[in-house]
Amino acid sequence: MAKPFTLAIGENALHLRAARQTPLTPRRRWMAPASSGRGERGADGLADCRCVTAKSLANVDGAFRCLTIDLKVRPIHHRTADRVRAHIFLCMLAYYVEWHMREAWAPLMFADTEQLAKATRDPVAPATRSKAALAKAARHTLDDGTPVHSFSTLMAELATIVRNTCRTPQAGPEAPTFELLTNAQPLHLRALALVQNIKP
Repeated sequence: MAKPFTLAIGENALHLRAARQTPLTPRRRWMAPASSGRGERGADGLADCRCVTAKSLANVDGAFRCLTIDLKVRPIHHRTADRVRAHIFLCMLAYYVEWHMREAWAPLMFADTEQLAKATRDPVAPATRSKAALAKAARHTLDDGTPVHSFSTLMAELATIVRNTCRTPQAGPEAPTFELLTNAQPLHLRALALVQNIKP
């Protein structure tokens, strides 16, 4: 899956643009003939391009939903312009990180991992999931028998990895403490290994 945004971070600026799906100009894209959604083609394939552009808006909708629900971009508890800009900037960076994490953890989640089929399928016809993705959703388990996760449940599983500061039983308040890390489970190790492979 291609990145939904093109991100350029400068020393004092953040430039975010929607990734272009087709070589058409915005004017030609909006002038493309409409399609009934049953596979009809317009002149020079413009109906296909328009359909791809319309479907790509789902990426924008998903980003907005993530920012407003998951990352809590609002309400903004700031009053000065610089702090509001900094808040929005941090939320956009957080979404950028989450997008990469979702892509890396696709094998552990309900997401369809067959990217080649997405690139070659008919853009006008209704999207269909691969057989592997349908089987994963029906079983609610991966091929190794472990449960399939959503992003939130996978994050909750990883949250069980903690570092506890401990003190021996019946020790006084001045007794020395020691740190004890939670033993990582196979799911934790696999998820962390996938994150290590992220290439921004």
